[in-house]
Amino acid sequence: MDNKRKYVIPGDVVTTGPFRPEQNVELVGNKIISTTIGISEIYDDSVKVIPLTGKYIPKINDLVIGKVISHTSLSWELDINSCYVGFLPAQDVFGRDFSAHADELTSKLKSGDLVAARIANFDRTRDPLVTISDRDLGKIDTGDLVKISPSKVPRLIGKRGTMIQMIEMATDAAITIGQNGWVVVSCEAPEGLLKAKKAIEMVNEKAHVANLTDQVKEMLESKGES
Repeated sequence: MDNKRKYVIPGDVVTTGPFRPEQNVELVGNKIISTTIGISEIYDDSVKVIPLTGKYIPKINDLVIGKVISHTSLSWELDINSCYVGFLPAQDVFGRDFSAHADELTSKLKSGDLVAARIANFDRTRDPLVTISDRDLGKIDTGDLVKISPSKVPRLIGKRGTMIQMIEMATDAAITIGQNGWVVVSCEAPEGLLKAKKAIEMVNEKAHVANLTDQVKEMLESKGES
């Protein structure tokens, strides 16, 4: 069976045979060809490709912000703004002596919780394994989630961290940036929080602008609402 989800680019043969082409694929002879970058899915008798624009493709060692969506007796599933789900094994949180019967997973993390995690393992054929066992990782207790396009993350960090440092210094906010485009902002002062979020959204919308740093700086230095 080749109905496994796989990463495809335009021109890749998703499958051959009596399938009905649906989204982002075309039938050429007896081959079903992808017309976009994405993840192919074969379901019953139909084939489609889920496009990857704006979605995060996991890379090993990336720091990501994830949201707990569900759990089994052995792991949590995290939404990581990807077409893949992040798997966080219970052992990673409870330690090696973890027992599926004795330790209730929801005592540590429940649906809706935000987590700072690292991609531990990923090979495109299955959902990535994530870990929270380094320091500075784990459940995020405070802060607002801001979502930006993963492709804009380098711009938000800036050359050698200049952009994010400028935003943090001007607003006294603490900002955690996930490579998956999810950013958590926490700040004691409400106006600092608002400005920091506004600056992040500015970078997301104007990442292509040459004098972006100056524009963000000007907004951060302006008094009151602009």
